[in-house]
Amino acid sequence: MLPLRWWTIAAMSVAWFVTAEYSAVAAETKLHFVDVSAESGIGFHHSDGSSGRYYIIEYVASGLALFDYDNDGDVDIYFLNGAKLPGNTQSSLPTNALYRNDGNWKFTDVTQLAGVGDAGHGLGVTAADYDGDGHRDLYINNFGANVLYHNNGDGTFSSLTAAAGVGNGKRVGAGTSFFDADRDGDLDLYVSNYIQFDFTKHTTRRRNGFTTYASPLDFPPDPDSLFRNNGDGTFTDISKESGVGKPAGYGMGLVCSDYDNDGDVDLLVGNDTGANFLFVNDGTGHFSEDGLLAGFAYDGAGGIQGTMGVECEDVDADGWFDVHVTSYQSEIATLYHNVRGSFEDVTSQSGVGQGTLVPVTWGNVLADFDNDGDRDLFIACGHIYDNVDKFDSEGAYATRNLLFENQGGGRFVNVSDQAGPGLQSAFSSRGAAVDDLDNDGDLDIVVLNSRGRPTILRNECTGGHHWLSLRLHGKPPNRDAVGARIVVTTNQRQYGEKRNGRGYQSYFGDRLHFGLKDQQRVESVEVLWPELRNKPRQIQLLRDVPVDRVFDVQQ
Repeated sequence: MLPLRWWTIAAMSVAWFVTAEYSAVAAETKLHFVDVSAESGIGFHHSDGSSGRYYIIEYVASGLALFDYDNDGDVDIYFLNGAKLPGNTQSSLPTNALYRNDGNWKFTDVTQLAGVGDAGHGLGVTAADYDGDGHRDLYINNFGANVLYHNNGDGTFSSLTAAAGVGNGKRVGAGTSFFDADRDGDLDLYVSNYIQFDFTKHTTRRRNGFTTYASPLDFPPDPDSLFRNNGDGTFTDISKESGVGKPAGYGMGLVCSDYDNDGDVDLLVGNDTGANFLFVNDGTGHFSEDGLLAGFAYDGAGGIQGTMGVECEDVDADGWFDVHVTSYQSEIATLYHNVRGSFEDVTSQSGVGQGTLVPVTWGNVLADFDNDGDRDLFIACGHIYDNVDKFDSEGAYATRNLLFENQGGGRFVNVSDQAGPGLQSAFSSRGAAVDDLDNDGDLDIVVLNSRGRPTILRNECTGGHHWLSLRLHGKPPNRDAVGARIVVTTNQRQYGEKRNGRGYQSYFGDRLHFGLKDQQRVESVEVLWPELRNKPRQIQLLRDVPVDRVFDVQQ
């Protein structure tokens, strides 16, 4: 989070161009979202632990997870919370919260029953069946010791952090992900770390006479961590020997993806005020950092951004996964087009930068909200300074979130003003996640708002398009089939990938959703199951798959 620079001024010029080019067509959309938070029964209230002392770890909280914890076929919600920091005198103790989806937009708080009310300062979270027993577990990346909750399969969880060896010390957490780094069939654990901080290192800055948070640059960056799954419920820290622990960065959001289509899973890590990392996997779980070589380290103007969220999907249906990152105020959130394993900044020509220059942007989701066969974009926004209006005429702590409609071929239009009442309220948002919460065939949105209640947005898109949702069941121990690739063929081809951990320090995507527009049949679904070392990749082809339903695929 840096002051105004020459490339920021250039970005302002680009933002004006994008606005001028696309404003004429931004008025019409079938996307429509309604805020149903009040009737949902969700009473969660986020705390960043603040006390007026402006600890830097306050504003980076928190992410959330959407996952089916009880295997009943619907998607439940897990919210992270901050902890009471020094000077905080509130009487209640903030904890994380799990809400069971009871259907019909009703949720029940089952935190105590499930035993997942961690009181740490929660930053990042992911969910996965790391031990292959058929039940998704939770991993929480805190400021302080991290937590691994093992799902017992009866609606309860047990903390197995110490036994598993994944506490990760007393560090400042960020995004996290389970994935098979070494292609041995089980899920390893990646943990992104932010800064080297404890309360003795606390400092603040001044903006026009007002106290504000310090910059990440006021603290040393912290290398990330990689834990190898030993296959017996324990993990071994292999950060240094794997290569991911060599460079130190200000890690925030991350996504794991086979971006170069070579059969193994790579890591894309967004760094705040530093060059982004692209850890390229050699297929054995050893990584080289090639962000600069691949064009992901900096934006198209050669600038370092305050990267927050990292999201990855194929936005132009060319078979290569593109990457979107969010950023700080006066920096345009960036879309990188994947050109056969190299990245090109296409923010200007795609239209996806419109409206992102002024707000601080956090959680980002690429998903087909209108079921027309391409990926749209949702961005959660909100400033870090609660007093920003006192020294910045453009800044606002509470900010409206943004929605972009993909018009085809990766060309986007900002439709935030036209997409329904759910997009009109202002919050200081952080993590964002999507899934079909009511199983009606379209994707809904959940947003964690700092110092407030979450926003639950029901999708009421009027397009009437067909859809297909795939639930993959891999072979143990990787029952979640993390790393699988999917090709859905109708009158076009769509590409998907089963990932774990994405956006801003969040998790979603238990089911892979594809909009089909007016197509009433799916010609084929091709599943490339996760590649294993020294074995040919298993490819499964399904023909004439029915539409408008959740379809289970068993390996």
